[in-house]
Amino acid sequence: MDSKFLQALESGRTLVLDGATGTNLQQRGLTRGTPAEVWLMEHPEHILALEKDFIAAGSDVILTCTFGGTSIRLAHSGLDGRVEEVNRRAVEIARQAVSATDVFVGGSMGPTGQLIQPLGPLSEADVNAAYSEQARILTAAGVDLLVIETQYDLTEAKVAVQAARSVSSLPLVVSFSYDRGVRTMMGVRPTQMANELAELPVDILGINCGRSLDENLKVLIELRAATQKPIWFKPNAGMPRLDDGGNPIYDVSPEQMGANVPGWIAEGARLIGGCCGTSPAHLAAIAKAVKNI
Repeated sequence: MDSKFLQALESGRTLVLDGATGTNLQQRGLTRGTPAEVWLMEHPEHILALEKDFIAAGSDVILTCTFGGTSIRLAHSGLDGRVEEVNRRAVEIARQAVSATDVFVGGSMGPTGQLIQPLGPLSEADVNAAYSEQARILTAAGVDLLVIETQYDLTEAKVAVQAARSVSSLPLVVSFSYDRGVRTMMGVRPTQMANELAELPVDILGINCGRSLDENLKVLIELRAATQKPIWFKPNAGMPRLDDGGNPIYDVSPEQMGANVPGWIAEGARLIGGCCGTSPAHLAAIAKAVKNI
């Protein structure tokens, strides 16, 4: 298909992604434990402001505020039955943010948060229905790419890919979270992920979240050795510690994150941003480093 996003990637550019949604919204007043999609509907101005801040910092791609936008997640967010409304509204806000720019909009599709049978309550049909519904809405609403992110289970990820591809031909990213060092919480290594997804219609493989920049670099090196697909790389700003009020503090500074960018590019990252704890200031440092290479 004719995709300006893939053309930009194929040109050899390193694309700058955005940063965290949840932790940044918490800094701006979102109550911990409240899904970002609730604020999307109640205070859309905060979502728009954050997305504009990422664009001003140098992001080439921003994600919609739909990480928890499947019917399965929204059923536990007080937004049951509003899948279409939530996802369409998120795309409208993102499109407003990128207006008059050449920034791409990625449709964020986070994990269901539950395990598939026999380990959990969900059937593969449940998961397929949830992802296909969200992918269809995001595609129709006008995103440039779909991002199945923060995955930890190969079965769910593969079902999500099949579901997305059943309703959309947009460029597709699948990103796993290696929050046990070089394994996901279900024990999946980067090589396993690359091998299992190699023959599926996925354009980009990714790494997001995780525990430390050092561990994420190890994951990047292993994934690069296992695939020729472009790599999406969004590490956390370290592991959080809690202040006296129980609020998370991330210790990796924007300067530290920016200083790591040349090494990430050297090891094969083609799209670089940040996950939890990564502010617009972190993104500005990343963007500066990318443009100075």
